[in-house]
Amino acid sequence: MSVFATTTLSVAGIGEVGTVAEAVLTRSNIFEMTQAAEDAVLRPQDIGAFPHDLRAALASRIATQADDAELAAYYAKFAGIFADLADPLNNGGPEHGTLIAFVDKAANATKDITASDISDLQNGGVLDADIVKLCELVAFVAFQVRVAAGLRLMQGRTS
Repeated sequence: MSVFATTTLSVAGIGEVGTVAEAVLTRSNIFEMTQAAEDAVLRPQDIGAFPHDLRAALASRIATQADDAELAAYYAKFAGIFADLADPLNNGGPEHGTLIAFVDKAANATKDITASDISDLQNGGVLDADIVKLCELVAFVAFQVRVAAGLRLMQGRTS
């Protein structure tokens, strides 16, 4: 896979020519590791409580809330039966309400997470290891949004 085919560079619109492309090539290992991290948090072999399509829906939701339409659209393509959860107006209903509330809070008001937020997930049957995986997903997408925004700025784009 060419470094320019990685998700972060693709959604940022970085092609193989130009000054930004030259800068990318000097740090291609960063983008390769970013892609490996994406694969680990969005498409892990051990899915635990969160299947790949649910993870994609959550990633799309997080990207939408961060105003990254390109990244949100990219992940939405893989959301499958959970596509409706990508919409920030969807509260998850009885089946996914606690999960959605936690993801939204972790992504948008991290400092406000309390022990009761974790307890709510645990009481809903989510194992500690899966809570960690969920937090990794939120943190990764937040990172990816910021890197893509920086790359767009380097090209003179604001969105």
